[in-house]
Amino acid sequence: MKRTLDTAELVSAGLIPRDRADALHQVASRWAVALTPGVAARIDAADPRDPLARQFLPHEDESLVGPDELEDPIGDLAFRAVRGIVHRYPDRVLLTPTSVCAVYCRFCFRRERVGPSGESLSPAELERALDYVAGDGRIWEVILSGGDPLVLSPRRLGAIVRRLGEIPHVQVIRVHTRVPAVDPERVTPALVAALDSAKAVWLALHVNHVRELDGAAREAIARIARAGIPMLAQTVLLAGVNDDPTALEELFRALVSLRVKPYYLHHLDLAPGTARFRTSIAAGQALVRGLRGRVSGLCQPTYVLDIPGGAGKVPIGPSYLGEAGADGVRALCDWQGKPHAYSERPLESDPERDGT
Repeated sequence: MKRTLDTAELVSAGLIPRDRADALHQVASRWAVALTPGVAARIDAADPRDPLARQFLPHEDESLVGPDELEDPIGDLAFRAVRGIVHRYPDRVLLTPTSVCAVYCRFCFRRERVGPSGESLSPAELERALDYVAGDGRIWEVILSGGDPLVLSPRRLGAIVRRLGEIPHVQVIRVHTRVPAVDPERVTPALVAALDSAKAVWLALHVNHVRELDGAAREAIARIARAGIPMLAQTVLLAGVNDDPTALEELFRALVSLRVKPYYLHHLDLAPGTARFRTSIAAGQALVRGLRGRVSGLCQPTYVLDIPGGAGKVPIGPSYLGEAGADGVRALCDWQGKPHAYSERPLESDPERDGT
């Protein structure tokens, strides 16, 4: 079975109008385009607001690159230790063994480097990357990303997990993937077994809309959960996809019911050609505030922004805490927007008790 559909096949399938094909071929010549047949089958071509079409089908507006948009928006290259290793924080590294994905998101922050012709590691380069991890005792966690590490064969993935598991100071292996949602047939017993390790293995699932979680995706996620692998979810806030409270509530409730903890809600990175997906930070904060009290704390991710240039992620969610007054009393706002007072006034000393 063919695993992905390219631009010409999307035209033939009626998902891209023929009168737009030439313009979209130009977009595809710069940024990779591919959908799995399963995702393509879920797209409603008659719905101009279909959240899957918006995420995965190329659009002419991708050619509009703003002055603040960057080819390397989060500064991966500035922190490249060796090829395939990004070492931004002291205790963790990113390991990117492949540049290939099952699908290519139209808002990807690594869109300049992912794709079939991207920066996948040769066996020698992978060995140097693993040697780097083994040689730095500060590294406590290794994050497998890419590309998508779950497009690797179980044999290749298992070899990486085993090698990382043999490094004494590596205690956590985190795998970032879209595969369970967009190509669930890949999540075979052999692939799940490849993730087995004496070390703690966590899987971080990228999913942005509840429509991505069809029956096959839910079964793939359940297969991972039954293997005892804890799961997190990362979601990107996307205009026209999930920038309303109902869409986020439905997604986060569905994830928690599948034993997947919403972890990060990402403010969109400044990747080239992605302006049509960008919301304001104020709009994102309002959405996050709207979820507080509306859904369980299990359903609450941290709203974060990756500072351009490589300074790292910072939480940018709304604050419920006001400044303390001269009397030591702070103003607090509850989830319904009602104000409350909270005292931090110190106890006055008792001269007799203190013996002064």
